[in-house]
Amino acid sequence: MKKLCLVILSLFTFLTVSAQDYANKITLVLHGGAGTITRANMSPEREKAYREILNMALQKGYEILKKGGTSVQAVEATIHVMEDSPLFNAGKGAVFTNEGRNELDASIMEGKTLKAGAIAGVTTIKNPISTAIAVMEKSPHVMMAGKGAEKFAKEQGLEIVDPSYFYTEARYKALLRAKEEEKTELDHDAKEEKEIKKNPKTGFLDNSELIFTEGKKFGTVGCVALDQFGNLAAGTSTGGMTNKKYGRIGDAPIIGAGTYANNATCAVSATGHGEYFIRSVVAYDISALMEYKGLSLQDAANEVVMKKLVERGGEGGVIALDRNGNVAMPFNSEGMYRGYIKSDGKSEILIYKD
Repeated sequence: MKKLCLVILSLFTFLTVSAQDYANKITLVLHGGAGTITRANMSPEREKAYREILNMALQKGYEILKKGGTSVQAVEATIHVMEDSPLFNAGKGAVFTNEGRNELDASIMEGKTLKAGAIAGVTTIKNPISTAIAVMEKSPHVMMAGKGAEKFAKEQGLEIVDPSYFYTEARYKALLRAKEEEKTELDHDAKEEKEIKKNPKTGFLDNSELIFTEGKKFGTVGCVALDQFGNLAAGTSTGGMTNKKYGRIGDAPIIGAGTYANNATCAVSATGHGEYFIRSVVAYDISALMEYKGLSLQDAANEVVMKKLVERGGEGGVIALDRNGNVAMPFNSEGMYRGYIKSDGKSEILIYKD
């Protein structure tokens, strides 16, 4: 009996010390899309709006981590903020398909168990990331799609909304322009960037409706987190591609492509041209380079995003985090909305390449 008590006490002490060790390493990183995001395309008002919502999302997730919440809970709360904002192509700000619908995708993965959940092509779920988590935690499956995913969400008591909830005038106008040009654009076409004339007084691009279409942009949102228990998690949410057809699905809900987490290596969330990220299995490739070649987080992320993707013609970026609280945020586009917050509460929000 005495031996058993000593074993239990030792185990409790070990777990307590471990929690304390990681409490000093809790970290949260987020992204809000990548693309031709430059100072020339950004007015002070637009930049302020983005920075405010990104900071709000960071603080929301950090508060959960600081109070002892899990990395999955922090990722969910952070992504909720961005899903509820029309500034990003996820949730409320989702782009329109060729049929004039908003089709949403999301995924989650936890590094401790390697469990994952994802949904694709849903039209009535207010916060897709929460349903992805429900798929992971409350079903034997990894991915659900369309009506089945919506039925599951409803059964789980998650918030269902009328499809009209996702309507925004600027996104709908972007669809009309894309149809006129008879081409598919990734959240916003570079040609339009040239067509929108600059205001001679301000020097910035005109059109107040386009607060979130400041250049060609891959508007997926994502978050990776490390909690006080030493566990990593990664989540991604998106509205997909403007004017997409035939139920197209990108990398965001595909585990290993747009989202991946493994305590032994890292947590990754991607944003970019989905087809390239799927073919390159970007998120898992970063983890694999760390596991099999012993690369650091930064070196592995750079190898995939700045070399492999570029060679294959893929544009975009990732946010990545390892168990030691190291952060990597490489991107090969002009800019990427990104930010992080560390255990001491110090945070940084970045937008441009320079």
